[in-house]
Amino acid sequence: MAVSRTAYSVPSRQGQSRPARRVLLGRYAARGAASLSRHLRGGSGLVIGGRVLTAVAPDAPSVLSRGRRVLLVSGTNGKTTTTALLAAALSGGPPVGSNRGGANTASGLAGTLAMSDDRCLVLEVDESWLPWAVRTTTPRCVVLGNLSRDQLSRHHEVAALAAVWRQGLADTRLVVANADDPEVVWAARAARAQVWVSAGGHWTADSLVCPACGGRCLRHGEDWACGSCDLRRPEPDWWLDGDDLCGATERTPLRLELPGRFNRSNAALALAAAATEEVPAVAGAARLTAVTSVSGRFERLTRGPHDLRLMLAKNPAGWLELLALMEPDRHPIVLLFNADGVDGRDPSWLYDVSFAPLRGRQVVVQGHRATDLAVRLELDGIVARRVGGRLSDALACLPAGRVDVVGNYTAFRRAVQELHHG
Repeated sequence: MAVSRTAYSVPSRQGQSRPARRVLLGRYAARGAASLSRHLRGGSGLVIGGRVLTAVAPDAPSVLSRGRRVLLVSGTNGKTTTTALLAAALSGGPPVGSNRGGANTASGLAGTLAMSDDRCLVLEVDESWLPWAVRTTTPRCVVLGNLSRDQLSRHHEVAALAAVWRQGLADTRLVVANADDPEVVWAARAARAQVWVSAGGHWTADSLVCPACGGRCLRHGEDWACGSCDLRRPEPDWWLDGDDLCGATERTPLRLELPGRFNRSNAALALAAAATEEVPAVAGAARLTAVTSVSGRFERLTRGPHDLRLMLAKNPAGWLELLALMEPDRHPIVLLFNADGVDGRDPSWLYDVSFAPLRGRQVVVQGHRATDLAVRLELDGIVARRVGGRLSDALACLPAGRVDVVGNYTAFRRAVQELHHG
C-alpha cells in the first residue's frame, strides 16, 4: 500500500494528553512492526501493524478515523474489486488510501489507519466485521454488494449475517446497496438514507426466504417481493443497461478492462458511491479503465509457453459468474482448491454448483482438497487430472497456449505468489 506523507497526520506530542500520546506511540510502533514484517515475510504488514496499534492504544482506530472521509465496502463477493474501483473513481482529487491487499478484519483495518496518511480512505471490510468498522470509523458511506453462503465454518447462515448487518447499520449516515439482494435490502433499510443500485444477482439460492418475516421471496424477472410482508425490491437509483450505467438523468458507457457481468455490477456500485462524493459518473467511469487487475484477479501473464489468465472463485455465487464468463472458451483450465482457514473448512458447497460448462475442456486439479473437487467434477461428466506439487507442475501437463487458472482464496494467493516470486 502506498503511503502518503502529506495528507493526514497525528499532531506532535507537544501539548497532548496522555491518551493522545499513547495513540501517537501506538502509530509509531505499528509502522515499525509493519516495516519489519514486510522485510522478513513480505506482504503489507497491515495485520501485525494493527495488532501492535491496538495493543498499545485500544481506541486508536477510532481516534485515527476522525477528520477523514471514510467509505466502507462489504459483501460476500466482489468487495476487493469494488474497493479498487471506488478508489480509482475517487482518484481525481487528493490521494486515496485503501487496504488493497485484502487485510479486511479489525487488525488489518487498524493497520491501514495507522499506516496511511491519506484523508480519504476506501476500506474493504469482512462481512462479520462490518458493524465494528461502522462503529469505529463513522463512515460517510457504506457500500453493500451481496450476501451469500461462504466460509461455512465461520459464516454459518446468511440470514444471521444479514441480521448482524441490520443492527450494525442502524443510524448509519448513508448506504449504497444492491437492490437485487433481499438480505442486503433488509439490512440497508436500517440506515438513515439509501442509494439503491441494480447490481444484479444471478445466484438467488440464498435469498429464497424473506429475512424480515420468514415468508417466501417471490421473483418475477428482475423484480422480487416477499409474499407475506412489505419487503420488496426498491426502485433503483442506478441500473445497468447492457454496458451502460444509467441514472435518473444520465447514461454512462462502461469501458472496463475487467471482464464479466459481475465486474460491471461492481463498477455500478463503485460509481454510485463515488457520485455521493460529488464525482460525476462519466468522470469516475473514465478512471476505471486504469484498473486492469485487482490483487492478481483477472491478471494476464505469460510463463514459458503458456498465456495465463488468473481468476478467483470461492463460493457458489462466484463460480456461477465465472462459469458464465468461461463457458465459450475451450482452452485448458487449472483448478486450485484448498479448505484452509479463510477458505472455509467445509467444501460441501461444491455440490451447489453445476460445473457442466467445463465439459469438453482439459482440466487439471490441484490443491489440498483436489480430490474433493475431482469427485465433484466427475459427477458432472468431467474427468480431471490430479497433479501434486506447484502450479508449474500442473502447467507442465498442458499444451502451449492459453490456460485459465482458477483458485479459491488461499490456493489463489499461493499461485500468485509462485508466478510473481517463484
